[in-house]
Amino acid sequence: MATTKNAKSMGKQNLTVSLERAIIQKARVIAARRSTSISGLVTQQIEMLVGEEEAYTRSQRQAEELLESGFKLGGTIRMTRDEVHERRERVNGRK
Repeated sequence: MATTKNAKSMGKQNLTVSLERAIIQKARVIAARRSTSISGLVTQQIEMLVGEEEAYTRSQRQAEELLESGFKLGGTIRMTRDEVHERRERVNGRK
């Protein structure tokens, strides 16, 4: 039974949208030029929108992971923070 339920949830579902008549008329013309239907136009646009959002989310997650892991710029730390401050004070003549 679980397979049937999953198959149904992956199927298509109707969506009702209310638009002004003038917009619907223009959409019919555009759909005809593209050899599709208004439903096809809406489907294409929503699929593109969802795809872009998913790609953005993926990219954001990858960027955050990269920032978390840090950048390996090479080199080694030779002095502690205190040693750096002491050296700066010596150079500036404060000690």
